[in-house]
Amino acid sequence: MRVASGNARLGWYRVREGPFATVTADGNNGHFEITTRAGVLCCIASDGGGWDHVSVHVRRADGSCRVPSWAEMVFVKELFWESDEWVVQYHPAAAEYINVHAHVLHLWKPQGVDLPTPPGYMV
Repeated sequence: MRVASGNARLGWYRVREGPFATVTADGNNGHFEITTRAGVLCCIASDGGGWDHVSVHVRRADGSCRVPSWAEMVFVKELFWESDEWVVQYHPAAAEYINVHAHVLHLWKPQGVDLPTPPGYMV
């Protein structure tokens, strides 16, 4: 995952005030908000425990939330990772499922491990 200071666009979106504020020195960890015509992409990024992780939901102008679209998730993936990196969304076993926020999707990438990937014609 890119370090925020290494990606100028990502640095613009870092939340620097309030209860979720972080600074550039926090690297990949922090709260980022990207304003789009469709709402604000709210992203929380972390790189601890051997995983790069970004959670994403969309806050509408009226304050309500919704699940991000495929295009929005692609935009977030390209913002936090390089275009040639593979990143996954997991669907956990029912016994492991925890739903803290009903409108959040997650992107994951293990660190130092090549993800198994299907052949290109299957994607």
